[in-house]
Amino acid sequence: MSKNETVDQVNISESENKCKCSCNNNHDDNISHINQDFVLNINNLDCANCAAKIERELNKCDSISNVNISFMSKKIYYNTNLEKKEAIEFINNELLKIEDGVYVSDKITKQEVKDYSKSKIIISVILVIIALALNNYTYISYALFMISYLIVGYEVLIRAVKNIYNKKFFDENFLMAIATIGALLINEIHEAAAVMIFYQIGEYFQHQAVEKSRSSIANLMDIKPEFANIKSNNKIVKIAPEFVKVGDIIIVKAGEKVPVDGVIIKGTTSLNSLALTGESIPKLVDVGSEVSSGMINLEGLIEIKVLKEYKDSNVVKILNLVENVSSNKAKAENFITKFAKYYTPIVVILALIIAFIVPLFILGALFSDYIYRGLTFLVISCPCALVISVPLTYFAGIGGLSKHGILVKGGNYLDALSKIDTIVLDKTGTITKGDFAVDKIISDNIDLCIKYAAHLEMNSNHPIAKSIVKKYDGNFDLIVEDVKEISGRGISATIDKDIFNIGNYKYMENLNIDVKKYDEIGTLVYLAKNNIFYGVLVIKDQVKNSSIQAIEKLKLLKIKSIMLTGDNNEIAKEVSEITKIDEYYSELLPQDKVIKLNEIKAMNRKVAFVGDGINDAPVITIADVGFAMGGIGSDAAIEAADIVITNDNLNNIILAIKGSKITKKIVLQNIVGALLVKFVVLLLGATGHATMWWAIFADVGVSLIAILNAIRALRVK
Repeated sequence: MSKNETVDQVNISESENKCKCSCNNNHDDNISHINQDFVLNINNLDCANCAAKIERELNKCDSISNVNISFMSKKIYYNTNLEKKEAIEFINNELLKIEDGVYVSDKITKQEVKDYSKSKIIISVILVIIALALNNYTYISYALFMISYLIVGYEVLIRAVKNIYNKKFFDENFLMAIATIGALLINEIHEAAAVMIFYQIGEYFQHQAVEKSRSSIANLMDIKPEFANIKSNNKIVKIAPEFVKVGDIIIVKAGEKVPVDGVIIKGTTSLNSLALTGESIPKLVDVGSEVSSGMINLEGLIEIKVLKEYKDSNVVKILNLVENVSSNKAKAENFITKFAKYYTPIVVILALIIAFIVPLFILGALFSDYIYRGLTFLVISCPCALVISVPLTYFAGIGGLSKHGILVKGGNYLDALSKIDTIVLDKTGTITKGDFAVDKIISDNIDLCIKYAAHLEMNSNHPIAKSIVKKYDGNFDLIVEDVKEISGRGISATIDKDIFNIGNYKYMENLNIDVKKYDEIGTLVYLAKNNIFYGVLVIKDQVKNSSIQAIEKLKLLKIKSIMLTGDNNEIAKEVSEITKIDEYYSELLPQDKVIKLNEIKAMNRKVAFVGDGINDAPVITIADVGFAMGGIGSDAAIEAADIVITNDNLNNIILAIKGSKITKKIVLQNIVGALLVKFVVLLLGATGHATMWWAIFADVGVSLIAILNAIRALRVK
């Protein structure tokens, strides 16, 4: 910064948090996110069962529709004709009746978090231990048990009473309140205290597990730049990134985030792109390098010319994906929500039958025994293990993949990916680098051939021309005159009174220049001097090393690989031989790719398509799972895709498949395991063979096991 430059501070406004879903995917009918126009933050929501209950109750209202609550990302999606302020007021009024303390807001509410749960549990446990030690002192022990019970249980009791008043029955608060009050009435106060303590222990660990999974996704939100330093009239003005325009010059100092996408016009540095791409190695950049918003400048000061407005930048695309990440629910999540809706009322009715109806038909039966059985039945029946562990597993799976630069738009796509048996890939930019390079020069004077070619092509923006200029590492000291470009054919110009022509074979034919038609694989650029052949340059798109590794790993997973490309058969054949891909189809127009993919799907195959270009969007859309290579992918491809690979590494496709299979396996383990244990202990409880301690294990113990198992999905490698 020069001495004449000063820094002006202006207020940085926050853009309104509003979601407009424009995805074109053929989603399943059970996903309502397609038609949802609005999104709000939902605060103080710490219970997955409560989230399902709120979603169910709000969908009964007339003023809003298509309500979808993402428990993990604390978002509520909905449709309405109400103004935003009216919608917030309406929803909050309904929430007062459904779940006390939960409310919605249009901005994230930062609250001081005070976690008293741990201390309450510790105090209650100490009191219970003392009470047990003083077993001979009945009244003192009773008082200690009662105090312990109230310390950990008063909030549960209050919520249960409020829910009953609002005619909202059959949640976990109701179950715990009835079960423990019943235990008190039959003089089992020690078990009432123990049930409430273990219930709160389960809630505490559930909260910790949820926050750990939330943080894996929330960490991505840190990539959002807070300001931009813009150069204006010899001053540096700090403004919100939303106000930066295309063509503006911005300054990024060491330690600051790049606020918008652009190209470096001054300075050299290294950039940390870990949060964007999952790559830990800093990226060295200098003048001419394109940089993405969200990258962190590690070293010197750089000046950037803005290429995209903030709303169109990479960081906004990723933030939108992250914010909506769990709005698309998997079938297992929807199943558990519906299961809990019917399961809880049924077990409450069964508990009442066991406690008060069954003893009427059994000679000599004691009501106290059967009431105890009914209470045990209630404790066992709490559906927490299922309701929290299933969405937690999907969220953990999505969070684990996000650390590697793999952004999954919802749990339903993880489910679909776990069933994939065929991967169809675009070639340019997906299997290959999409970056042309001179592979071979055939000439009697190779050095002069590349020098002349580079001078002729130095003012062209065509990728082929750029590859020729990049190959030449000498000085541009020749005077090029009378430049004439024939679109799609070649260039003619004069250098030192010599006439040069450079272009494809047909261009040379049209000029009647006698050249040999070479059989080299690639794009051939011919050079002639004074109508005499001077040399030919072979241009190739380089195959990524990661592509070769990825195709090999797909074979190990027994997943078929197919390449679709618009290139000629010779180039397609060479790429297929290098990568050892199973099948390839060449010389395809965009509409031909759609036809071919439909033919593959018609063979009863579950197909994923991987592409990067705007012409890949239609194919991505019709695939069972669509991947977009996000680093160089077009906006259309990223919008149409179900999963975005931010670092363009095909090995991450393999990682995504492994992650989806692990997630699906854990979900099934939790559902089957929890239901099996609960039904066995329910049967034992109903027949009087299980005590309240068994019930505690079937509820809290199974919940903790399911939660710990779910967290394993975070550790995808």
